[in-house]
Amino acid sequence: MLKSRLPRACGERRRSRCVRLWYTALVTTLVTGGSGYFGEILVRRLLERGHAVRIFDRVAADDRPADAELCLGDVRDEGAVQRAMQGVRVVHHNVAQVPLAKDRELFWSVNVDGTRHVLEAARRAGVQKVVLTSSSAVHGVPRYNPVTERTLPRPREAYGRAKLAAERLAWDFTARGLDVSVVRPRTILGHGRLGIFSVLFDWVSRGRPVYLLGSGDNRYQFIHADDLAAMCLAAGELEGPRLLLAGTDRFGTLRELLEGLVRHARSVSEVRSLPHGPTQLAMKLTSALRLSPLGDYHTLMYGRSMWFDIEPTCEALGVRPSYSNAEMIADSYDAFLAQRRGGAARHASPHRAPIKKGALTLLEWLP
Repeated sequence: MLKSRLPRACGERRRSRCVRLWYTALVTTLVTGGSGYFGEILVRRLLERGHAVRIFDRVAADDRPADAELCLGDVRDEGAVQRAMQGVRVVHHNVAQVPLAKDRELFWSVNVDGTRHVLEAARRAGVQKVVLTSSSAVHGVPRYNPVTERTLPRPREAYGRAKLAAERLAWDFTARGLDVSVVRPRTILGHGRLGIFSVLFDWVSRGRPVYLLGSGDNRYQFIHADDLAAMCLAAGELEGPRLLLAGTDRFGTLRELLEGLVRHARSVSEVRSLPHGPTQLAMKLTSALRLSPLGDYHTLMYGRSMWFDIEPTCEALGVRPSYSNAEMIADSYDAFLAQRRGGAARHASPHRAPIKKGALTLLEWLP
């Protein structure tokens, strides 16, 4: 039946590719949070593959692709989510209230209640696949590394607990017949990722010291946005529910990362150590008083080791990461310099905009 609808010009050798292109042209893929940092990247990668893409977000990004449909709405509005889901076959759910917000009520209403609305609407609409982008924050400080698919999550702050609750909703809906895969990424870099990194990049660009908690020998893994997008797209084609861990396979210590960034930038910045315990207490206090942009998760993890065993994910998806830690932070830093030269643009995501340093400015006064 399918073959009879294909263009005759395809021929036998090209038939499988034509089937894929024909199918993606008919399928609408919904990207919730498609105006956000990672959502925008995912939208562009889907369009490059020939998908019809619908963005669901509260705002329109200035640089939204013209061939992506925009559906404005709030994920907390159940009716708006249901309207956006009409005619959709694959959903990439990326809406999230991020740690920088420091709003526990929004963590729950957006990350948990909003996810419930997406999953219920997808089930009612007969969606074939949902890919939920979660967070490594569900693991808090892991008892051992590497973290595997069998490692029990132990979140230690409000954002991580909300993201874990969203994951549990996903597994509940798989029991009701909805095909959901959960992607847990490590911290994302690349493609103009700023947010909390803008503080680091500003200091390096001006030759100011940059700081570690303790020795900086904690191993810390990141993921480039392009690599995460490739994994999410592959997850969208995976049949059956699966937990997938996303990170690079080339990483080292945080000290190595910062020293490499300083060399890449040809900066005179020193990489200095601060005492872990007292500094962490100061970070918690200034964050609680809203004097610092750092969230609870930043304070918890900056001086800790964490990395995923990504081999089962790579095997399941047939993709491997392209960027090392060093390459992706250099990419982010170069984008920071380019954006600063080009002037500030309006972005929907706090991950794409510089943030105010607040109490972190005091570090610039240290001798």
